[in-house]
Amino acid sequence: MQSKATTVDAYIAEADDTRRPALERLRALCREHLPDHAEEMKWGMAAYSRGEGYVAFANQKQYLALYGLRGAATRLGLIEQMGGDPGKGCFRYRKPEQIDYALLTALLEDIAATEDSAGC
Repeated sequence: MQSKATTVDAYIAEADDTRRPALERLRALCREHLPDHAEEMKWGMAAYSRGEGYVAFANQKQYLALYGLRGAATRLGLIEQMGGDPGKGCFRYRKPEQIDYALLTALLEDIAATEDSAGC
């Protein structure tokens, strides 16, 4: 389910009440820890990019997905701790409460610290 929203505000606003708080929190974490990344809608989801690297989150029909974190999770040895249902290049969560925001914060900090921002 790819969104036609043209802004991250509109993207989050179209989410249902059960997922909107998680999307708002994901956005806040990305903005806080990736301040030099451009916020944009890309591939029908909210994306934060710098150079070739990016981090994105998506509100899909069956789950919330986090993209661009595998590189950081691997560097920090946290890939197994991410939980969720690992997809190709993403982590998927059927329920927003499954997301470990402390772990996500560590991953975003690692991505921000890398010179090329290669989160993916």
